[in-house]
Amino acid sequence: MSNLQARLAALQPERLKGMRRGIEKESLRASLDGSLALTPHPKALGSALTHPHITTDYSESQLELITGVHATPETCLEELMQIHQFTYRALSEEEMLWVSSMPCNLPADENIPIGRYGSSNVGRAKSVYRMGLAHRYGRRMQTICGIHYNWSLPDVSSEQYFALIRNFRRHAFLLLYLFGASPAVCSGFVAGREHGLQPLGPGTLHMPHGTSLRMGRLGYQSAAQASLAVSYNGLDGYAASLHEALTRPYPAYEAVGIVNPGGEYNQLATSLLQIENEFYGTIRPKRVIRRGERPLHALRERGVEYVEVRLLDLNPFVPVGITAQTLRFLDVFLLHCLLSDSPPDTPQEIAALGRNQHQTAAFGRQPGLLLERGQGEVALVDWGGELMESFAPVAAVLDATHRTSDYTDALRSAQTLLHSPELLPSARVLAVMERDFGNSFTAFGCAQSQQARGKLLSLPFGAALQSRFAAESEQSVRDQREIEAADRVPFETFRQQYVSAELLDPAANASAPALAAV
Repeated sequence: MSNLQARLAALQPERLKGMRRGIEKESLRASLDGSLALTPHPKALGSALTHPHITTDYSESQLELITGVHATPETCLEELMQIHQFTYRALSEEEMLWVSSMPCNLPADENIPIGRYGSSNVGRAKSVYRMGLAHRYGRRMQTICGIHYNWSLPDVSSEQYFALIRNFRRHAFLLLYLFGASPAVCSGFVAGREHGLQPLGPGTLHMPHGTSLRMGRLGYQSAAQASLAVSYNGLDGYAASLHEALTRPYPAYEAVGIVNPGGEYNQLATSLLQIENEFYGTIRPKRVIRRGERPLHALRERGVEYVEVRLLDLNPFVPVGITAQTLRFLDVFLLHCLLSDSPPDTPQEIAALGRNQHQTAAFGRQPGLLLERGQGEVALVDWGGELMESFAPVAAVLDATHRTSDYTDALRSAQTLLHSPELLPSARVLAVMERDFGNSFTAFGCAQSQQARGKLLSLPFGAALQSRFAAESEQSVRDQREIEAADRVPFETFRQQYVSAELLDPAANASAPALAAV
């Protein structure tokens, strides 16, 4: 019996039934012609600062829809759908949610609106953080959207979660291949930049064998962050790496400065990372924070509580961006990562994994594509096939636990996609663009977005649901006002206190007003 099979056999059904998941889904608000909506966050959606389920990500035009924690994929997606339904009822008839990860037509960089969260110190800090991102990476990159999948299993230690993370990073190429859905982009997105993309149709560029431009060199990448040698061999080493990035001044960002000559804030800090969430990665160890607590402090003091999977593109063929079958495959994938042997990572392996990610994002469907593994190379499809075989017992155990065949069905579907690249979402995007839209990414995005809008608005949405969501919006506005009324210190005092090194160290036992989920 292999180590994986032995660990599977030792898992009690009740523990497996304790698996939990939640979704955070980003989408741009777009006008019907496919341009970015420049209107404020809709009032009917309440306060983006305090609403538990509807906020904005980077831009005022970029909604983030957040589910609670769920015991099944179905209930998770049901809530996500209801949040979409309420959101659409609050939007202008002239707006829709852009269904693709790569953005709609964007205005000039300086005209992309940064999220606004009111006059409180915490609200101002969220906007200043976003201004810092604009100075560091440009606003266009921040408009790329995706889905984050939060996942946990009871009685998993921090050490075990980091073992999961190492295996996830090793095998993440398979998720990019199977679920990448962003092989094309509006040409304006890369205007004035070196990009390596090929022209396709009107205002459209693409990678012929690409899977996920979002996760490639044009997406969430940073030369500055590439200098970070973050190891995932344990909480102490990971925390130490982030601590240094959060506290050590970075010359290029020191040159930007905290405040501009006009007295407006450029960024929260001059360190390599302003705050923890600025660190890009395909997966993150996470912990629910307490009021006034920094995320790194929470991790150091109480350990990892769940992982956040960050590499999923929006599926433009699905109104809410993801299917239950994809969630079930992710459950199998993550449980396999947790239970499989996971040797320590090395700087050499970390560099190779980065190259594998870029290869898969740009060339994943290229026949015979080779990835680095150990000291040699292996075909992506062969490596993926080996992984799929090893997933089978994991899917079988989940099916037995839940008295279903859904997990094995999800695995079989993925196996079909592995060997039929023309069926992959990334291939379907290009095929539909060519067949129906003259190879125009904007025309494709507009049509798919309007179709999703129509479907979601046509579904039943009872008065009780409408009333409940409306009450949440109204309460969020009251909550924001309370926060604004409670401020007692000038913003600069708040900023200095929040970015202080003391807040990162559990030994300091310090606290500050919470810079809620940025």
